[in-house]
Amino acid sequence: MTLLVGDVGGTKTQIAIAEKDGQDWRLRDIHRYVSQDYSGLDKILTHYLAQHLAQDPARLEQPPVAAALAIAGPVADDRSETTNLPWQLDARALEEATGLARVRLLNDLEAIAWGIAGLNNDQLLTLQVGEPGARGNIAVVAPGTGLGQAGLFWDGQRHRPFATEGGHTDFAPTDAREFALLEHLQARFGRVSWERVASGMGIGNLYDFLHLYRNAAHHPRMAEVLARQDNPQGGQTGDLAARVAALAAAGDCDICQETMAWFMLLLGREAGNSALKLMARGGVYLAGGILPKNLDLLKRGGFIQAFLDKGRMRGLLEAMPVHLVLEEYCGLIGAARFLSEPVLSEPEPR
Repeated sequence: MTLLVGDVGGTKTQIAIAEKDGQDWRLRDIHRYVSQDYSGLDKILTHYLAQHLAQDPARLEQPPVAAALAIAGPVADDRSETTNLPWQLDARALEEATGLARVRLLNDLEAIAWGIAGLNNDQLLTLQVGEPGARGNIAVVAPGTGLGQAGLFWDGQRHRPFATEGGHTDFAPTDAREFALLEHLQARFGRVSWERVASGMGIGNLYDFLHLYRNAAHHPRMAEVLARQDNPQGGQTGDLAARVAALAAAGDCDICQETMAWFMLLLGREAGNSALKLMARGGVYLAGGILPKNLDLLKRGGFIQAFLDKGRMRGLLEAMPVHLVLEEYCGLIGAARFLSEPVLSEPEPR
């Protein structure tokens, strides 16, 4: 079986060919596109098909006739309006644009949830062992451009992935610094969600706030990135977050170090919130592009301390395994697994 799979985010879109190899899925011809460089997903898909298939169709024993596309945003009835891109997606329209016989859309975190079952120990890093033999629901939390969340419901025999939009629930401050942060972000955005503080955009927001709160000067190496941020045609949110993380890791910027340490605490708190809401006795899986690039900071303990800091519920959280997904393409693998489920992946009639 050969499928076209995609992972569509606010910063990047990854497209690949997925081929079944026994019980596993193998990816090939993986290509990354800057999402904001395109007016819609149809343009990326037609470009990919032209580049990777039309030029050399003999490379594939069987060209793909179906696609599963993981979207950073809510998906309903095979339609989605992306959260951090100005795109409105429709699977039927994508079928017409690409010539593919079947296109399915699913939430990007739901795709990661589908991919988790196919991961081995080498593709995971355990941050908390939890209770031996833990079994039950699973929570998935993934800070990237935004803050994605999903779950896997344990029905007694198997896990069934489902999407959530938990990253858009209300941020709740707990101390004076966080109350000041809330007021700062309310002045800018109005309503403040967890995504505004525990994601790539959150790193930028935390840095902007701390720069004012501490009355600190910008590090000289921030100037270039900040200039691009001020230019509507310039840099992206990820540029600022990456520079903050790099300066923090190098120990060259006090505000950057405070930003990243605070980011880990806030993410740990919200991961704990998600674990409690889903009663994730089967564990919590962290994904997304930020955490694997900041492993030293993640391992220092601030994240786990904040994750466990739930008062009377601490013992419950201590029993939950916590893993970091190291597999970069978990969402693409999950999209293929989703489409290969004949009953669960059938579209609802319109």
